[in-house]
Amino acid sequence: MAEIFPFAAYRYNLDRVSLPRVITQPYDKITPSMQQRYVEASPYNLIAVEKGQPAPADSPSDNVYTRAEQALTAWIRDGILLRDFAPGIYVYSQEYTVPGSAERLTRRGFIALGRVEDYAAGVVFRHEQTLSGPKVDRLELLRHTRTHTGQLFMLYADPDRRVDTLLATAASSVAPVEVRDEYGVLHRLWPVFDPAVISAVTREMAPQKLVIADGHHRYETALAYRDECRAKSGRNDPNAPHEKSMMTFFNTRSEGLLILPTHRVVANLTKFDAETLCQNVSGAFDSQAYSFGSGSARAAAYSQFRRDLAARGREGRAIGMYIPGIFILFTLRPGAGLASELPDLSPAQRSLDVVLLHRLLLEKGLGITPAAVSAERNITYERQMDTAVAEVDDGIAQVCFLLNPVSVEQVSEMALAGEVLPQKSTDFYPKLLSGLTLYRLD
Repeated sequence: MAEIFPFAAYRYNLDRVSLPRVITQPYDKITPSMQQRYVEASPYNLIAVEKGQPAPADSPSDNVYTRAEQALTAWIRDGILLRDFAPGIYVYSQEYTVPGSAERLTRRGFIALGRVEDYAAGVVFRHEQTLSGPKVDRLELLRHTRTHTGQLFMLYADPDRRVDTLLATAASSVAPVEVRDEYGVLHRLWPVFDPAVISAVTREMAPQKLVIADGHHRYETALAYRDECRAKSGRNDPNAPHEKSMMTFFNTRSEGLLILPTHRVVANLTKFDAETLCQNVSGAFDSQAYSFGSGSARAAAYSQFRRDLAARGREGRAIGMYIPGIFILFTLRPGAGLASELPDLSPAQRSLDVVLLHRLLLEKGLGITPAAVSAERNITYERQMDTAVAEVDDGIAQVCFLLNPVSVEQVSEMALAGEVLPQKSTDFYPKLLSGLTLYRLD
């Protein structure tokens, strides 16, 4: 069962700071230029904790991790961060514009503590593999600060939307804290301290299975830290603070959940020929070309290609490709023998465009091995289709492959079946801000 707990969060004192100047995007989305902008925004910006700047004179006693703890301790001592008077849960919404369109959506969930569970327990499920580097960094930060500053993005399925109804009712009588981030996303937070509402939410969440949408490295860091604390204490206390982590929960059946595709940009191939590639994969894919000459013809071809990519993706399986002067749409042939072509993969894996892209177009068609993909020798990743196409036009890349997004249902089904997706398969948008609530283990 999923165990959910209220907690008394540390939050920024809005009498002392301006919230837009102190919160950050998640640590793994912070570029060097963003990091510098956050540093300059306020001496109390969470960047000092979330992703501190190393210094040439760093030592075991003075480094980004020790300075992060010093900053948190000082901010709490000086009243920059205040702890809420009682344990609560925090209704959280994000109102945003879908990238590349004028459509506005709102995603609403809630922040609470969740018990950190081994995957084998069958309560928490992952949908992607993790890398060791980010976990080493996050674990060292957690050891020093004993504070969770970023959110774990968790999915649960509540078709009747009972939890949504409870939260909407509770939030209706509370004024939210609001902040707009650098991407124009409006974030709202409603603290809920009513014990009756909290008990009702925890009861409704108890039978749920939780899927990690975003934050796999942070979750596995929490697992590693839990195990480390158990080993040090020599006992397993289910009520210990390290047995829990701060999580943000979203119902897969509610509105506003959006996954963006992540396109593949390919370079450094010793030889590339589009016609040969099409021939190499013709047993599995039909291909349709959208060629153009003038600028106006290019715009028309690009527009039609995008419409067809989306439409064919709704009907079946579709992957796009671009080289200078031509867009190509690959669609899976009816009756294509994927079971014999990819016998090592499950039917669920073979149902994903991103898997077919990697195994058939990239590996068999272009000879890009999984090892080369992991090392990013040939492939980089772009969220914006226009950016991927521009890199080909500018000669930075030889070709780019363009995808439709994976659905929320596919992510959940894969995770609950014990399957994992290839790296960079999902991009849940928008990201969850760091610094709205902090869970301090002390």
